Amino acid sequence: MAPISTVPAGFESRRAATEYIESEIKKRIMFLDGAMGTQIQNLRLSEEDFRGERFKDHSHDLKGNNDLLVFTQPKAIYGIHRNYLLAGADFVETNTFSGTTIAQADYGMESVVYELNKIAAEIARDACVDMLKETPDRPRFVCGAIGPTNRTCSISPSVDNPSFRNVTFDELVVAYTEQIRGLLDGGSDVILVETIFDTLNAKAALFAVDTLFDDGEYERVPVFISGTIVDMSGRTLSGQTGEAFITSVAHAEPLAIGLNCALGANQMRPFVQNIASFTSSYVICYPNAGLPNTFGEYDETPEEMAENVSVFAREGLVNILGGCCGTTPAHIKAIYDACKDFKPRVPGADIRKEKLVLSGLEPLIYDENSNFLNIGERCNVAGSRKFAKHIVNGEFEEALAIARAQVENGGQVIDINMDEGMLDGVAAMTRFLNLISTEPDVAKVPLMVDSSNFAVVEAGLKCAQGKCIVNSISLKEGEE
Repeated sequence: MAPISTVPAGFESRRAATEYIESEIKKRIMFLDGAMGTQIQNLRLSEEDFRGERFKDHSHDLKGNNDLLVFTQPKAIYGIHRNYLLAGADFVETNTFSGTTIAQADYGMESVVYELNKIAAEIARDACVDMLKETPDRPRFVCGAIGPTNRTCSISPSVDNPSFRNVTFDELVVAYTEQIRGLLDGGSDVILVETIFDTLNAKAALFAVDTLFDDGEYERVPVFISGTIVDMSGRTLSGQTGEAFITSVAHAEPLAIGLNCALGANQMRPFVQNIASFTSSYVICYPNAGLPNTFGEYDETPEEMAENVSVFAREGLVNILGGCCGTTPAHIKAIYDACKDFKPRVPGADIRKEKLVLSGLEPLIYDENSNFLNIGERCNVAGSRKFAKHIVNGEFEEALAIARAQVENGGQVIDINMDEGMLDGVAAMTRFLNLISTEPDVAKVPLMVDSSNFAVVEAGLKCAQGKCIVNSISLKEGEE
């Protein structure tokens, strides 16, 4: 079966559109739109406006479910896209930030998720098609927006049970797959995995993307990845540094990677610099309009924000600029005017070709100039009687203390092995790695997931937000 392909207006094929984006991003800074939520808030819609005719008898309150407006207020959503395109945006994001069954469960709207994403992409596509008629020399593109969901794979919602998770990697993959199908079927030109506060969630989304492309069901489109640094510590909510975050998702080969949300341009600058110096991908950045005031509103004017963002362009740090919370078409217009004439960033070499780059909460770079790599082997049921006893007896906190001691004594990577006849290896590996992720002093180093049972290896990788070592994959029965 030939892969599904929706051809963007102005191009003969999906591949031609992708090649145009890949070419244009080398020539000039490109522009993303601004906040959808800010514009929706300005509409002052009522519960009835959200419900419309289709959902007038729905069992849940729907006000605040912004994604639903693609059904009930499509003209308003189209108008928001159009205003951002008029302001200078090359890319508009679909109104699908919460467009998964997981996020829509709060509203009892799981059954419409595929349709929601497809229609959202079609509305954004219509706006781009209409804009092309006015500016035929400048095609515009739809970014299928994938938010982080309202659950996290790396953090327990229970203080009393740190190894508990209210969502699994596999559940996220299923939810993201349905969303991505809708976005691609509706005509998205780019997949944007954004506002990433937990890298493991993002890895599930990227796995879903790659699976759909690798299976040949859909023609490949560019992928953008954007993380969120929650404060001036420079870390995501789940604890990773920007460099560790990049290392963890670099396997997806994103066309662009960067940061959005949480901070204004002034606060985000050092972290954008770190990312620009650490990735061979193009850099995308769309900060908030400053920091929120005591009422949760954003006071940075379009002119002020444009001045702050223009520093990124002037210093050659970015390839794509836009806006997040608090931004409006006026902000995007000001950013476009201030930055359009600056040259785009020229990506550096990919350090992964010359060095081994791993990550836990922090990156680990190993090359020919490094000394021996110290791997802690005491979290191995086959190599430590004490560790094995704790695990078999269900004493996981005591087992975690062994991992902590390994790192304190110089372990740069921690080997985890649960291959013991009396153990459910998958369950033990899952529980222990979930527990490790709650202990920053251990989670800061990369993990070596060690098993002769590939199901156990998979279980471990589904619990690790960093880039791991696998020890080892047996080929005695063939590559398949």
